[in-house]
Amino acid sequence: MARLHVVIPALVHAFIKSKTEYPGAMVLGWLSQFASYAAMYTAISLILARFGSLGGWVWPEIALLLSFHLLAYSLGASLSFVQFREMEEKVRMGTMDAILVKPISTWTYIVFSGLNIGYAGHIVLALGLMAWSLTQVDVTWTAQSGLLFFCYLISAAMIIAAVMTMIGATALVWVKSNHLYQIFFGFWELARYPLNIFPLPLQLLMLTFAPLAFIAYVPVAATLGKPVPLLDDLASAAALLAGPLVTLIAMAHWRWCLRNYQGAGG
Repeated sequence: MARLHVVIPALVHAFIKSKTEYPGAMVLGWLSQFASYAAMYTAISLILARFGSLGGWVWPEIALLLSFHLLAYSLGASLSFVQFREMEEKVRMGTMDAILVKPISTWTYIVFSGLNIGYAGHIVLALGLMAWSLTQVDVTWTAQSGLLFFCYLISAAMIIAAVMTMIGATALVWVKSNHLYQIFFGFWELARYPLNIFPLPLQLLMLTFAPLAFIAYVPVAATLGKPVPLLDDLASAAALLAGPLVTLIAMAHWRWCLRNYQGAGG
């Protein structure tokens, strides 16, 4: 088995070098993403300026929710979205077979040979909005609460990477799996808003089978001391455990799909 501390940096360097061959196009892509999200967040802020709050959340709190949502997504998706979205094509064309015989973990190779630096625009915007919102919300920050907030973020990013891994892995068995991303992004869009504005069945769904409430709403609500539907005092612990739990499920699903993969010929 290849030494990961040598192979992973080499894979990342090679991929970044290929993507920076045309720096102008790369920077324009970052700027377009930045502008798109900035415009959407500006529209939300204007709506809140008119109506005052959304589900009991005022603009600085919503800004923290939006920035957390975007940052967690960017961190998790940079390790998973493009890489596993291409799984369907790899299976269909037979190139997945060549990856399986490489002297390195298949998941590690797929993730780090395609590390997506295209999320830089997302991250810059998210960090800027988060830095502002953290100074505006009513939270007493300590070393412990800061560490807890960071752990919430890591857990949320783990959920994104895990779910996208599972979607990609499904192509090993079904061949077609990219349509599942449409379902994922439907719930992802909802996850940027306070959960309590949705009907109870949808709240339950986003806390269980489609656990995207944990990528922003639950951890941010726990940070702000706001009540969380169905979880109440368990919100903080649930936000910390959700990422590792979904990751364990994704690992089991990944291994099952690999065991049942029959190659390009089916």
